[in-house]
Amino acid sequence: MPTITVNSTELFYERIGNGPPLLLIHGLGSSSDDWAFQREDFAREHTLILPDLRGSGRSAKPPGPYSITQFAADLWALLDALDIEYTDILGFSLGGAVALEMALARPAHTRRLIVCNALANYRTDTWRKWFEAHLQLALVRTLGLRRTARLIANRLFPHEDQAPKRQRVIDVVGANPRRAYLASIHALIGWSALERLPTLHCQTLIISAEYDYTPLADKRGEAAHFPQAEFVVIPGSRHGTPFDATDVFNACVLEFLARTAAL
Repeated sequence: MPTITVNSTELFYERIGNGPPLLLIHGLGSSSDDWAFQREDFAREHTLILPDLRGSGRSAKPPGPYSITQFAADLWALLDALDIEYTDILGFSLGGAVALEMALARPAHTRRLIVCNALANYRTDTWRKWFEAHLQLALVRTLGLRRTARLIANRLFPHEDQAPKRQRVIDVVGANPRRAYLASIHALIGWSALERLPTLHCQTLIISAEYDYTPLADKRGEAAHFPQAEFVVIPGSRHGTPFDATDVFNACVLEFLARTAAL
């Protein structure tokens, strides 16, 4: 099992495929296994770097607090240790915030950026964002992670034929240590890159599910702050787009990377 110690924390990672490097960053309470339905397609043309964030998956779970800035610093340190100077970055959900922070921290080393079902601003400045943030905290504290994971799974994958996907969420999210999961939520609450977005000049693809937690209008408004961003909506998808719209998602990412390779 490949691990590396960066910033005094042991991170699990995998490196597979051939071609230009593509870093894949998973969502809250999950792991690099989030990319099970992308690995084969993406690895044909890219060298995939698949880490588990600190506090998640098979990586170490040090005491908090955690921060988006720390997650980003960990992953740049991982890439430095692997002698990867330039990379494309794809982040999903929490991983999208980390991907944005990485690109802002080292813009000259970020070739292209893709974020899926993530925001550039997690300040609780609307009632809906406040509710989403504090609902999860309250559920974990009152129900525990296993029962909270069941509620999350039902919301992500409500259809009858999605039962295996629901069970995976229950098993993966439910297995998190409570303290590390809460620390990861707190890392996201209040983080924002909104004012810094005009400085980000890499080609960017913003992917949003039609029925994500955040209204499409909010995401379109944020997209306007990016100097070079494309905004794509995946019809019928909920928050778990890499899982519930795999073919469309994969094609969208690969088309963007192929089309912008020479830009």
